[in-house]
Amino acid sequence: MTRLQAELDRLYRHEASSNGRALVLEVVQPVGWDALSLAWQGVQADLELPAPAIAVSGVDAIQLWFSVEAPVDAAQAHAFLDGLRARFLADVPPARVRTWPANALARVPALQATGNWSAFVSPDLITVFSDTPWLDIEPGDEGQATLLRPLRSIAPKAFADAIARLREHAQDAPAPAPTREEPKDAGDDPRAFLLRVMNDERVDMALRIEAAKALLPGWTPPTCR
Repeated sequence: MTRLQAELDRLYRHEASSNGRALVLEVVQPVGWDALSLAWQGVQADLELPAPAIAVSGVDAIQLWFSVEAPVDAAQAHAFLDGLRARFLADVPPARVRTWPANALARVPALQATGNWSAFVSPDLITVFSDTPWLDIEPGDEGQATLLRPLRSIAPKAFADAIARLREHAQDAPAPAPTREEPKDAGDDPRAFLLRVMNDERVDMALRIEAAKALLPGWTPPTCR
């Protein structure tokens, strides 16, 4: 058995049951590491968990690989990963976040259909892959094993405590503020307000278009000279 195989078995070996020991939180580019770094730091500082491995998918995303000492079922895995997403990635569009229990041995490192490689990456080098989350050459087994060697699995009690803290945070989180633009002063002239909305580049484009449509019936085309 190679050193890399031994490290993968130690951290992520898939048990014979349907439960597993590898959990993955993935963010699709272009927001990748800028967003995911908050989760990587947060699980260590806020939840007091071991640092997860960082990986590039070989296709379009950057990933965090969590290892648990004892296999967990799908419900526990999703409770943990969904909690991380809500706490640390709330500002990332849901379509750009993927969470899944995984059999790590089949995916990292591995040659992808794109012709590029997925690979584990060190924290000080991950920014190099922000725009290109892949390796175009096969990563070396020794280098990958060296990256995995310092990592530790999450103990069962620490995992359960983390899920409980994530649930508490979700319950205490304030309701999101309404996104619809409203007049600051109820006595404002409606046309003046619509003009402000239409011309404000900070307002969502869809709302600016609606404001322009509302103004259209009263619009007078400029006179040609």
